[in-house]
Amino acid sequence: MELDSNFDFLNNGAIKIKGTRVGIEIVLDDYLDGHSPEEIAIRYPSLTLKQVYAAITYYLYNKEKMDSYLEIWRQEFDEAWQQQHSNPSPRIKRLLEIKAKDEAVKETVFRNLNTEARRTQRG
Repeated sequence: MELDSNFDFLNNGAIKIKGTRVGIEIVLDDYLDGHSPEEIAIRYPSLTLKQVYAAITYYLYNKEKMDSYLEIWRQEFDEAWQQQHSNPSPRIKRLLEIKAKDEAVKETVFRNLNTEARRTQRG
């Protein structure tokens, strides 16, 4: 079975599903999380069901190699997330400030509604 023709093997070690910008790890991560091939195809409209099945089949035929690939991908993803979280861009900092202000307003409104409700119950 010729599975390799369904993928682009990039110089940096990444494996993309041929004709897309979707990495095989995206499909496999969902699959290993218990999603069916049909659910994955619906979730990623740029993929056909055949491409999803090809990714899963490739994984099953190359399980040891792909488990290592996924472990490295997860580590790199976690490191990138940590880096972004610890050193957010100015835009992200601004969005976080807006979110914090929004949460503070919601908390104030909620507190005021509770106070008013207690007053109404007493009176």
